Amino acid sequence: MSQFFDTNEIKGSSPEHDVMMRGRRLLDITGVKHVESFDNEEFLLETTMGFLSIKGQNLQMKNLDVDKGIVSIKGKIYDLVYLDEHSREKAKGFFGKLFK
Repeated sequence: MSQFFDTNEIKGSSPEHDVMMRGRRLLDITGVKHVESFDNEEFLLETTMGFLSIKGQNLQMKNLDVDKGIVSIKGKIYDLVYLDEHSREKAKGFFGKLFK
């Protein structure tokens, strides 16, 4: 017997978070709480589902809607990874040193 999740229950617990990639060149992300840092090779975003690191080449923020929590990124995308606490501190430390 299969059990299905009620999407209303999931949405009630936290705002919706989706990641949609088109052709490895355009990335639309919803549920973004904060843009922690970004440059042309890496974006670090705080989402409703945790911290998300996006790595690539010639990355640019195409769209940012703070009120709706939507970020669009264009460029050559190499890597998408959700970070645990240890990895996140490492990434934040790297960017902290870089932008002093």
